[in-house]
Amino acid sequence: MTVETPPAQGMMANRALLRVAPFTADAISIWRRILFTTPAFPLASMLVPILLYLPDYYARELGMNLTVLAGVLMFVRLFDVWFDPAVGIVMDKTKTRFGRFRPWFVAGVPLGMAAMYMLYNAPVGVTAAYLLFWLVAVNVGQSMSHLSHLAWTAAIWNNYDERSNTYGWLTIFSTIGFLTIMAFPPLMVHLFGTKQADSVSSMGWLIIVALPLTMLFALSSVGEAPPADKRHERPRLQDYLRLAKRPSVLRLMVVDMLWGIGPTVAGTLFFAFFDALKLIPREISGFILLMYFVAGLVCAPLWMRLSHRMGKHNALVVASLVYAVLQGSLLLLPAGAPWVAAIAMFIAGIPSSAGPILIASMTADAADDVRLDSGLDRTALLFGLRNGLSKIGTSVAVGLTLYVVGAAGYDFKHGHNNVAGALTVLACLYAFVPVAMGLTAAWIIRGHKLDAAAHAAIRRALEERDREAGMVGP
Repeated sequence: MTVETPPAQGMMANRALLRVAPFTADAISIWRRILFTTPAFPLASMLVPILLYLPDYYARELGMNLTVLAGVLMFVRLFDVWFDPAVGIVMDKTKTRFGRFRPWFVAGVPLGMAAMYMLYNAPVGVTAAYLLFWLVAVNVGQSMSHLSHLAWTAAIWNNYDERSNTYGWLTIFSTIGFLTIMAFPPLMVHLFGTKQADSVSSMGWLIIVALPLTMLFALSSVGEAPPADKRHERPRLQDYLRLAKRPSVLRLMVVDMLWGIGPTVAGTLFFAFFDALKLIPREISGFILLMYFVAGLVCAPLWMRLSHRMGKHNALVVASLVYAVLQGSLLLLPAGAPWVAAIAMFIAGIPSSAGPILIASMTADAADDVRLDSGLDRTALLFGLRNGLSKIGTSVAVGLTLYVVGAAGYDFKHGHNNVAGALTVLACLYAFVPVAMGLTAAWIIRGHKLDAAAHAAIRRALEERDREAGMVGP
């Protein structure tokens, strides 16, 4: 069962944002669906500048020691890995008159806004404690709102195909946010003559403004269903281990990790690959990289439609194989040809949005399977496990990638003047690790049993059980 907040007038309008009223997802218009998914714009992009621009900003403009900066960032990353599953557990046990996920969604926004402001307005000579505190705060705020938004989506749209559509819109707004943040500093510098330091600060203000606006869009467009699980049973550790070992869950967790590792390795080595092997300067290759994400944005509807026609897991098999072929073909690019590289990167980006759309939707389907089997709703925990394991995979991938190229003798400062052996290792890592991840993901997910027919049977059983318990109407 799903809900939508009916229109309200006068003083009742504010209460309508938090009222829970029974409704069906079929009655939610496309415009309400779009409004509901807009928070993905700031939530997906708010951590991007922290990874791409903040280290240089704190070291160059604020004078922080690089070793200290690296230690703080590593600690925050390790904290973030376990926080997502932990907060997912608490979300699943939340029972309030405003819903299960909306209180977390709302609470994360002001925390994220305050942390973004403090991070982008830090004083010269900033201490490690200052950076650590506010980095933890921004990660906590982002995780609270992002995870609750994903789980809230799963609770509203329980139809197999409609979930793909809604998670597709989430991916579209995530990609728009990522592209906007990536392009913001160079555009501010080149079009308005803004100083680099000021352009970095402007990214923070963009997110600070977007967070509350999109939060209100989501709250005013869709309500929240009452919790499917009305029991107050305290789960044990072995319950969570049993959950993680379920075939429908384990397969998704592994495939999601593989889909994160491939692009992470390629992204870590992107500038080095095009600088050293394709002789394209970094200031140009940065715009070439944007083409990859533009393709993902443009082609997101393709993967939604394909999942309707052949099922999500089959569409993911196709996307994984296409990703492997296209990523491997980048080795064949001619050197010194930026326009050819831009076209090739656009083509290589065609499958990039398939993983986020399909795996998120399949995770929501798996949550229904878990609830039917156990009687307990673990939607937020599943999304938290997925995020946490993905972060572990990508963090390890970055470290191992840099270690291997360093051990091979590659020096980022020397570009194409590196020794031949080091350049060969760089090329193999950039192309063949993603190829291996794509092929492995396709092989694993092909055995996924939770297709449209199986999910429809699960939903019928859940609705019948909920009806008998008096949780839904006839």
